[in-house]
Amino acid sequence: SDPGDVNRTRLHWALIAGTAAAVGVGAALGTRAITQLVDSTLPDARGIASFNRPGTITLLSSQGKIIQKLGPATREKIKPGAMPLVVQNAFIAAEDRRFFQHDGVDVWGIARAVVTNVRQGAVREGASTITQQLARIVFLSQDRTITRKLKEAALALKLERQLSKQQILEQYLNYVYLGSGAYGVSDAAWIYFSKTTDQLTVAEAALIAGLPPAPSIYSPLVNPDLALKQRALVLDRMAQSGSISRVEAERASASPLALKPATPKYFNSSAPYFTTWVAQELPKLVTPEQLEVGGLKVRTSLNLDWQTKARDVILKNAPFDTEGVMVSIEPGTGLVRVMVGGRNFYESQFNRATLALRSPGSTFKLFPYATAIDLGIKPETIVLDKKRCWNGYCPKNFGNKYYGKVSLANALKNSLNTVAVQLQDIVGFDAIINTANKFEIGTERPLGKYYPMAIGAYEQTVLDMAAAYAGVANRGVFVKPTPFEEIRGPESNILWSRRVDGDRGRRALDSDVADAMNWMFQRVVSGGTGIAAKLDDRQVAGKTGTSEGARDLWFIGSIPQLTTAVWFGYDDNRETKSNSGEAAWAWKQFMLQIKEELPVQAFPAKPELNRPWRVPGKKKPKKTDKKAAYLGYEHESEPPQTERGDAPPVDEPRATDIQFPLEIEPPAPMPPPNESQAPAPSTQPKRNWMKPRIQERRWTR
Repeated sequence: SDPGDVNRTRLHWALIAGTAAAVGVGAALGTRAITQLVDSTLPDARGIASFNRPGTITLLSSQGKIIQKLGPATREKIKPGAMPLVVQNAFIAAEDRRFFQHDGVDVWGIARAVVTNVRQGAVREGASTITQQLARIVFLSQDRTITRKLKEAALALKLERQLSKQQILEQYLNYVYLGSGAYGVSDAAWIYFSKTTDQLTVAEAALIAGLPPAPSIYSPLVNPDLALKQRALVLDRMAQSGSISRVEAERASASPLALKPATPKYFNSSAPYFTTWVAQELPKLVTPEQLEVGGLKVRTSLNLDWQTKARDVILKNAPFDTEGVMVSIEPGTGLVRVMVGGRNFYESQFNRATLALRSPGSTFKLFPYATAIDLGIKPETIVLDKKRCWNGYCPKNFGNKYYGKVSLANALKNSLNTVAVQLQDIVGFDAIINTANKFEIGTERPLGKYYPMAIGAYEQTVLDMAAAYAGVANRGVFVKPTPFEEIRGPESNILWSRRVDGDRGRRALDSDVADAMNWMFQRVVSGGTGIAAKLDDRQVAGKTGTSEGARDLWFIGSIPQLTTAVWFGYDDNRETKSNSGEAAWAWKQFMLQIKEELPVQAFPAKPELNRPWRVPGKKKPKKTDKKAAYLGYEHESEPPQTERGDAPPVDEPRATDIQFPLEIEPPAPMPPPNESQAPAPSTQPKRNWMKPRIQERRWTR
């Protein structure tokens, strides 16, 4: 042959090969470019592990334990590598026999499904792969449209490029809906058989694997006969695939359903009264859109262990068949650590802690006493306890017992009603209402200017009263109670944090006034009406309260780190035929169980009060402490202070410059040792006590 022809032939084939290579490379590059372009419009599949269905909320305790899962949530996920092989084989046989052979879309599977369905004259077999189903669950809707199917196929191909087959299968088994509120295999195993996935038999795994085509219809709790037919179909396919033998399939197919239904895990709240309050408060902090998107993780303030102990204490110590409430608040932060709103949530969902308006009884005396001390009266001031009336209102002491001349501190210790009303008459309704308002008492439901107000005539919630006492325990800084520590979104991004966004607290009482109140409240517990709450190893500051006819039994007590309120009573306002000592005793039973978790701390010592008497309504002198709001006890723990007597030390200033009405006398100057000195007779004209002094007052200086 001609050498020239040979060279031309070689050149010709070289050109053909080069052209083919160029076309191939171009096609590959073009395909890659198109793939990248399409991928850029699709979600990143690697975030699939954090998928949450719309409207799902997980409520966590302060220690991170799950309290409840709300919405269509997978309540328990199987960890990577822990999915039982029998479950994997059952779902692959039932849903995607060529799962390990295709790249996300199974052309052969589509052809097989078409042939099968034509032969059967009905839809007997689906064409969507497990990968396509996962893409639909996580990223798409359930609409039956061509557009959705195209997106589903594109997403399936992307999933196969970004995740391994095992990752795809495990995620699918964690998210697929399996009827009766079961989202994922673990939920289904629990709901239908009260088992974990590693305890499932071949028959049980096959039954669950037969549910995805129509979970609400094939659920064994709804249609057991249809469920059995689906199970038999799955077992037959498992035998065909070789994952089980034909004998095993026949044996499993012949076994009974053996259902043992159970409520989904975390479906019911372990602290239902508390979580109903969370549900009311959450929309105030997050938007409707954030709630709708779901995937919220809410770390609450609740101490789940304390909550369980508190519930048991209420059940064991409620007198007769009364209802009971307990609320515990951390004074420095406002975090609600315990909320028991009744004896049994499933018998009555009414949350008595936040919704029930009850007479606070003598616990309301906090406000007239604090107001009086703020205006210049001292705990040592002597008052006259006797039967009296104010405009026809004649309060009585418990047991109709009257003490005559008694110090203000002892009057509170013994919860003398006449003294509380006397203080109210001296300082005025407006001053007391103003003090209460600073603790958010009377801001939503205004307090009326009537004499019974001083001893608790105006109904309050247990939560509100507990928060007020927590403010006093916090040395006068009131922090609004909250159930939230932190709220995170579906990407674990912080939406709200108490440390950043929460209430910083505001001063409601000067610290020396709050310290004086805490000192007097300690005496209530160490030797007064609250003695049933006394703890041997630490100081307790608290107050009992009993409404008319003993319809409400209260005790609100504090240690420096925790304020806890206890209430007992009937919903229909019947008389309890008991006393507030029951509430104080219940408080103690709760504290005995948790106090070891709280180091011993002491309240500040009784302050030396040198406040000049201020006429009610007159502005305070500008003296105030300009330091940052006090947010909790930070001083070193001290042993409890020794209780002081009624009389102050010799060198303590006295309120001798205050002009009191005849029935309220300042203590006489302390005589030198071993000398007696009668107090000088009062020169004040006798006052007409029937004439109330509410607004304008004229005081003799």
